[in-house]
Amino acid sequence: MTFTGKDLIEAGIKPGSWFRAMLEEANAVGAIDPEALKRFIPPPKLGLTSGLPFALLAEAETEDEEINLVNVRETMEVLMRTPVLKAGAALPDSCPAGSVGTIPVGGVAVSEAIHPGMHSDDICCSVALSTYPDRSPADVLDAVHQATHFGPGGRDDMPMPRDIAAKFPDNPFTADLAEIADHHFGTQGDGNHFAFVGTLASSGETALVTHHGSRGFGSKLYRAGMKTADTWRKKLSPETLKCNAWIPADSPDGEAYWRALQILREWTRANHFAIHDAAGKAQDRFWNEHNFVFRRSDGLFYHGKGATPAFDGWAEDATDLTLIPLNMAEPVLIARGRNNPNALGFSPHGAGRNLSRTEHRRRGLGDLEAETRGLDTRFYCGIPDSTELPSAYKNAAEVRRQIAKFDLAEVVDEVIPYGCIMAGDWDRDMPWRKNRA
Repeated sequence: MTFTGKDLIEAGIKPGSWFRAMLEEANAVGAIDPEALKRFIPPPKLGLTSGLPFALLAEAETEDEEINLVNVRETMEVLMRTPVLKAGAALPDSCPAGSVGTIPVGGVAVSEAIHPGMHSDDICCSVALSTYPDRSPADVLDAVHQATHFGPGGRDDMPMPRDIAAKFPDNPFTADLAEIADHHFGTQGDGNHFAFVGTLASSGETALVTHHGSRGFGSKLYRAGMKTADTWRKKLSPETLKCNAWIPADSPDGEAYWRALQILREWTRANHFAIHDAAGKAQDRFWNEHNFVFRRSDGLFYHGKGATPAFDGWAEDATDLTLIPLNMAEPVLIARGRNNPNALGFSPHGAGRNLSRTEHRRRGLGDLEAETRGLDTRFYCGIPDSTELPSAYKNAAEVRRQIAKFDLAEVVDEVIPYGCIMAGDWDRDMPWRKNRA
């Protein structure tokens, strides 16, 4: 006997595009089981909600800061209409990071699903610290300058570890990314990424702090994740903004993407410490990411976009300490998380911005000599990037005050600045142009 659509209707199943798959299943097993066949019916499409409340843990002292907070509030209000979100927060370093509805830098969003757009294309952007007790800051800064690589492109003299490379082929999201992951290993990119050298306030020991994400590997994984999420968005919630599309966590796509994120996390951690080791034999070290997704015991996914986990056991390799850099002329804060429920268990990742890079340049801000006097400030590509000077960031003292006021972290030590290296304005004088001369 061959079942037809009429048989499905008589069994009480509503007609639809799912009939074809149902008939294939029923004819394969020789029976119509309405309950079993219901899995072929897609869930009803989810519309936007009226919006969940969120915590805005930030204050404004200046007109620019007030405008910034108005924009953060607006984008969070739209973000929180995403139907699978459960909670949200914005921290003192918050600033817009895209069109309205995009999670801001300094934003936290809790969801029952995984949203690639909420960890951004710089997946696992993170900071790592190593100490060098018997070496001077000048020596370590020179050594890391020789060891690292900023700007576009990659390198071929520092391959990624074999145990990490072995994990790429078995995951559909990473299978084609091994080559770029290998080529970009040992590099730090551009933008606000840095190698910062200073001394611990508590002991005077020299410390190196690096800041970077997952480079081209992460960017390509992000694009693949966004493409997959948008496919699901069209099926599940067409009204949801593309930037907030999600991958259902219990789907094969969700399980594969989650595993891919863990491979990327392992790669990024190894990348930090490979650079540290190339600068010399280090002693104590720890790290933490601030653009990532964390799964807590409640089964939900905690997305931090420029937000640092401050709850116990946020990762298997987590310590009770995290790092909060402010700007190149201010100390890097070594902090202990407070797991504040208002902040959904997160603390700030740094100082954040009040002005875009374009606006900072338009106003003619940025005085390298005045803002970095007494520091060994270097730009890897040769030309200073004015949009990375302290004037481009929120007031460091004010951010520290708000961290204390909102009980977001306990500062237990500081790395007092000696000097730092950043990519610089490579776009004005690209290295490959020099090579062609």
